[in-house]
Amino acid sequence: MRGGAPLYVEIFIRADVDTVWELTQNPAHHPRWDLRFSGITPEGDVRDGYGYRFRYERSLPGHTIVGTGTALGEKVRPDGTRTSALRFDTTDRLSPLRDGRGYWRYVPTDGGVRFITGYDYLPGFGSAADRILRPLILWMTAWSFDRLRIWAETGVAPEKWPLISALAFWRRKRPRAGRCITVPPARGALADAPSTLATLEAP
Repeated sequence: MRGGAPLYVEIFIRADVDTVWELTQNPAHHPRWDLRFSGITPEGDVRDGYGYRFRYERSLPGHTIVGTGTALGEKVRPDGTRTSALRFDTTDRLSPLRDGRGYWRYVPTDGGVRFITGYDYLPGFGSAADRILRPLILWMTAWSFDRLRIWAETGVAPEKWPLISALAFWRRKRPRAGRCITVPPARGALADAPSTLATLEAP
């Protein structure tokens, strides 16, 4: 990648790994909690059914960004963790994110799951604009992760927390990006990416 520093977000979710896996891997559930997407539609299998291709959308006022991606999940791993690798791209000139790649890692622990992402992308509007937009995209990711946490832990649907709720400072239980770890480990945000990321087909 030729953008800024790769992004990293980690949150602890007090739920079982199957619940977190379902809410994040099901294309019908994912856009409900993740601000970065308004729709995800599977379009075909990758590697004889191991993974899938998809079309994604992000609705903006007066315009909808459309792109494509490939995802590859590992639900059973020797160390008990699970991973999902992702590549995405768009030719939409209004998208701040172009060609990108990243991963999710699910680490079961006592009482819950450490849910981690690391990703990077080529900026759509150049490096100067990306210095402003990248922190915003990091915030969106972290805020979305906490909205997912609330859903997994309490059953309260993410639609209960629209973006405007981020301004409701008096509501203590609202999603907050500050509940997430956003400083990557010393090895870097992509150091713990699964090996599947390097071999994943381009969208």
